[in-house]
Amino acid sequence: MKLADLANHLGAALHGDPAADITGVAAIDTAAPGDLTFVANPKYASLARSTRASAVLVEPSFAEIPAATLRIENPYLAFARTIELFYRPPAYAPGIHPTAAIAPTAKIGANAHIGAYVVIGEHVTVGDNAVLLPHVVLYPYVQTGDNLFAHAHAVVREHCQLGDNVILQNGAIIGADGFGFAKQSDGTWYKILQSGPAVLEDSVEVQANACIDRASIGETRIRTGAKIDNLVQVGHGSTVGENTLLCAQVGLAGSTAIGKAVILAGQVGVAGHCTVGDRVIATAQSGIPGDVAPGKVVSGYPAIENRQWLRSVALFNRLPELLRSFKQIK
Repeated sequence: MKLADLANHLGAALHGDPAADITGVAAIDTAAPGDLTFVANPKYASLARSTRASAVLVEPSFAEIPAATLRIENPYLAFARTIELFYRPPAYAPGIHPTAAIAPTAKIGANAHIGAYVVIGEHVTVGDNAVLLPHVVLYPYVQTGDNLFAHAHAVVREHCQLGDNVILQNGAIIGADGFGFAKQSDGTWYKILQSGPAVLEDSVEVQANACIDRASIGETRIRTGAKIDNLVQVGHGSTVGENTLLCAQVGLAGSTAIGKAVILAGQVGVAGHCTVGDRVIATAQSGIPGDVAPGKVVSGYPAIENRQWLRSVALFNRLPELLRSFKQIK
């Protein structure tokens, strides 16, 4: 693809040779001639001057560099769109594999691809254009919207509901039993029936081996546009707001309410019955034991305001020195 054509496709301003050929995409430190790369993080800005890439996607105010540049407000998004021009995922033609087990009461929409050893239970409804890859299991009474894409070994439990354009990556479990037990007088635990479904609204993606538990009563709900990363645990009865990101190994205890456009970075834990407000950002490995007001950036355990946490960490590193000074003064 000529660089001028790529710039036109992306709506970017081209600084450089419009006839240059772009044959692929690559990271800025491994790119070769013919590749397009990008700079969205200032940490990598210096590499733009030495990259071997033929062109670099950058913000409009980025300094001039030896390589050609495509200048656009959101270079990361533009790079994501460019990947789609050079990589084509496998296509799955409509059809039902002979080893699939589909209950006679199930309703399958138009143009569905049902792979090998898929199991679809009684009274399931699957929308149009679904792709269910091998060993996907839909328990009885599941309802899904259009354009479901379920990768191998994804499981959706009974009575759960999925909206349009939902993606389930390998091993995602939607609606497994919540962790609910009542202690009996003899010290043993009585299992609480988990009767409420998990509900995924439109354009939700749940990635590999993540678990969205069903509720004891009521429901667990993941709202439109939320993205759930690998190995995330969403406890029973929780709510995750629109366009929220739960990054790898995040854990939400039961009855947690997460607002809109929240980002919980890797390994963040949230205690049960807490409310995390809209647009909150919690940095990696933060522990949230209570409510967090909208718009806050929090860190550490117990999670506190990020700038205060940074000052506290800097002070912690100086504690041996401060202790020696204190002893001298004493």
